Amino acid sequence: MTQPMTQPLTQAFADAVLEAEQLIRNAPHVETEQDLREGFDYLAGMVRQALSAAWAFDRDFPYFVRSATPYTKVGLDNPDTLYFSANIHDDAEYVVTGRRGTTADLSFQILAGNYTPAEVPGSLNAFDDRAIEINADGSFELHFGPPRHDPPPNYFGLGAGASMLLAREVFSDWTSTPSTLRIQRVDKIGTAPPAPPSGLLQKRMNAAAKSVTGQIKTFLQFPEWFYLKLPVNTMWEPRLTPGGLATQYSSAGHYELAEDEAMIITVPVSEAPYQGFQLGNMWYLSMDFINHQTSLTADQARHDPDGKIRMVLSEQNPGLTNWLERTGHRRGYLQFRWQRTSREFTVADGPTVEVVPFADLPTVLPYYDQARISPEEWRQRIAARQAAVADRMLG
Repeated sequence: MTQPMTQPLTQAFADAVLEAEQLIRNAPHVETEQDLREGFDYLAGMVRQALSAAWAFDRDFPYFVRSATPYTKVGLDNPDTLYFSANIHDDAEYVVTGRRGTTADLSFQILAGNYTPAEVPGSLNAFDDRAIEINADGSFELHFGPPRHDPPPNYFGLGAGASMLLAREVFSDWTSTPSTLRIQRVDKIGTAPPAPPSGLLQKRMNAAAKSVTGQIKTFLQFPEWFYLKLPVNTMWEPRLTPGGLATQYSSAGHYELAEDEAMIITVPVSEAPYQGFQLGNMWYLSMDFINHQTSLTADQARHDPDGKIRMVLSEQNPGLTNWLERTGHRRGYLQFRWQRTSREFTVADGPTVEVVPFADLPTVLPYYDQARISPEEWRQRIAARQAAVADRMLG
């Protein structure tokens, strides 16, 4: 007969939440009530995500878990991307089956290790669906396992230390049909897992506790590594994303604007299937992209006749189609991504930024009159965002 648990099951997790709350309160960028409120929203999301991930951690009977949802944001989550992850062994074979949707990009990445305050997990392999054979009806079957000398089509070696399979599905048009995905360990298909061993609940709760504080510490460090050392109100030239996809370029920076200032962000329209821009708050999270236009893809944005997209970042409403709403954030992050690229990107493909007085927009912005939008048309744009997110990103 199994002895009942006598130790407090949730003590470590409760202590971790209290520690995380202090990390939020003492974060160096907290200036306003809004900053603190968003920090506590972030913490609540981390609590949900940590518990979900701990209870989904099974390398023998894995399944894809949604991460970075609108309610569990982390790591400057891309508003245009659905993220899925599954835990794996590096010496087992897994089969991933699914049906390709109509989205701009579907990619896979094999990671080794975990995000920590000192480093990011290593990328062992990363590829998009151009590297796989897909049937005429959109269905596909991929195998991931120990490296083979002469692998068959759709077989990908895991590599030593492989610990997670990450899948990203990217929407340029938010009304596109998503793909389906399922993962199984090949030698476990049709079997059932054994009864949970003694102590598993405590192990999971301890793992969740470690995750809550670890994630917050990590992503408080990320901006220092990649953003804040850059001059303010600038963006770097397109470069391959560190530790990311082999076919993704990014350009990033950070802004600081006064109430009477606006930033004009100009970028050429790319031939890449996915080109997207987003704003991030100082917690390194996406801003509210459901009810506000804080992100734009090339499909969503207005294109000027000269083949460029011009976006205006400001607190005040300029009445322009490509307005990016600051939503009260005096400071924040700027991020471009190009995915499924087929060539090297250069500075000519990247953005330029210019800070101007808000009142000067009509005279300094090319095609200003053509870019105007009425209040009713703006309301329709926001309604379309809300409907699209409700259709594809619940949870």
